[in-house]
Amino acid sequence: MTRLFASAALCAALFAATACADSAENGAEASSEANSAAQTLESAQAGAQPEADGPIVAEAGSAQDVIDAAPDAAWRTVDPENLLRIRTRHGMIWVELAPEFAPAHVERIRTLARSGHFDFKVFHRVIDGFMAQGGGAPDNPGATSELPPLRAEFAIQRSPDELNISELQERVINPRENRSRAQAGFWNGFPAGTLPAAQAFVREDGKVESWLLHCDGAAAMARTNDPNSANAQFYIVRGEAEHLNATYTVWGRVRAGMDAVRAIRVGTVGETPGFSPDFIMGFHIASDLPGDERPAVQVLDTDTPDFARYLEALAAELRNNRLPDVCAIDVPVRIIE
Repeated sequence: MTRLFASAALCAALFAATACADSAENGAEASSEANSAAQTLESAQAGAQPEADGPIVAEAGSAQDVIDAAPDAAWRTVDPENLLRIRTRHGMIWVELAPEFAPAHVERIRTLARSGHFDFKVFHRVIDGFMAQGGGAPDNPGATSELPPLRAEFAIQRSPDELNISELQERVINPRENRSRAQAGFWNGFPAGTLPAAQAFVREDGKVESWLLHCDGAAAMARTNDPNSANAQFYIVRGEAEHLNATYTVWGRVRAGMDAVRAIRVGTVGETPGFSPDFIMGFHIASDLPGDERPAVQVLDTDTPDFARYLEALAAELRNNRLPDVCAIDVPVRIIE
């Protein structure tokens, strides 16, 4: 498993909800060490050199410096078969699919895209600060496909040796449905939650439960109160939807075009007076597009030392010298035309 932190002294600084002390009895000592680490990071930001025996901090400068210096080998190109293009009047939305977490839902999205199902459909339910739901018809917000409903794929059982999720911080699984605490980090640039990988060693099957998070930009499938009722309508989170974690299926993440997502008209068909919804003007898998319409979407690989340096730089730039919540960490993306 790739380690994302270069120095042990950054433990207190980089884990927002986890103490670095060996035990609660050492709380005062741990607090002193955390303050020392914070002072060293502040000195580094001011251009001062740490003491010879002090902690090592990122040397690449700002987070943007790290991105700019990342070699080509640190960037992962999204497979065109796992890249969805949604065309709107506000611009293109590029979504990376995650078949490792939601294989049936990803296959459904591909099928709907290739059948033209979303032609003349609209974003029929858009709530600012929450999400933009698409797939309804202008005169029928409940419109769906003739395909059978899908079984829920809220979470997967994974072997940590086969599918790596970094464990950056402790986090509540779901603030409404399940307030148990788990770990959160990244898989392939997707914010993810997981039970600690260490638990796999005490389970007979050697696996732990993991799920993709409903962070800003997550693409997921709408459903009724029946967990196994998802069909064709989808939504893209444009704000906060943590209360849906591990209870709705996330099948992708916006890699480019969040400005277009945020520009989609707010309202609900049949409920909001005078609401004129935005149409889905195109819904295509990138591998089906002509070459001149298919850019290379590249994501900074979250399993590389370059991403580790990026995280250290982010922490060094913050006043409290800690990483922000995993949902607030922007995974760098670049588009090569």
